[in-house]
Amino acid sequence: MKKETPSPDMNGEDIAADIARAITTHRLPPGTRLREEALARAYGVSRTKIRAALLMLAKDKLITTVPDKGAFVSKPSAEEAREIFAVRRILETAMVREFVARATPADYRRIEQHLKDERKAAAGEDVSLRNHMLADFHLLLAEIAGNTVLTEMLRDLSARSSVITAFYQSTLDAVNSSDEHREFLRAARKGDADRACALMADHLEHVQQALNFDDAPSSPGGLVAALLS
Repeated sequence: MKKETPSPDMNGEDIAADIARAITTHRLPPGTRLREEALARAYGVSRTKIRAALLMLAKDKLITTVPDKGAFVSKPSAEEAREIFAVRRILETAMVREFVARATPADYRRIEQHLKDERKAAAGEDVSLRNHMLADFHLLLAEIAGNTVLTEMLRDLSARSSVITAFYQSTLDAVNSSDEHREFLRAARKGDADRACALMADHLEHVQQALNFDDAPSSPGGLVAALLS
């Protein structure tokens, strides 16, 4: 856990953020059961706050809930990653053409600012922020393309992708992803839809190929010990 002595003043959002950090830094390995009573003891709060935190984590796909069994840290597989990125390549290369046709100079300025913030996050140690910024780049393109149904589909796929990259993407690969976002934007800004589509497809392929499913999680931290007590 981040805090040596958890404060009873922590709310559900604080607890969710702390558990999310434990998950994305591999202190809570994939598949770990998140027992409400153990978490309530560890954080010194009521189970009501723990339930609120778990709902937030489930919304972000960081945990899964199994009826009659409880909540578990998500455990994405290589096959799931392959399927998700295959669908994303189909949807996002189609979306790119709409983006190139619709994007205005103001839209490009907005994206440029996002890329500056994204680059800082990609090189930093906050895995959760890094993943959100990288994912938001794709959602921003979809929003500008103007298809609300596609945007919602990508929002769900992006959330699932973010869980996978949180577990299996390195900081170097995250920085490379940000570089590829910038290369894509240069092609789109020139109005070269064919090249922009090809760059997007290549980018998503590179993200998938760079995922490392072989590394074992780091040694369990204090939160795991608390859950097992």
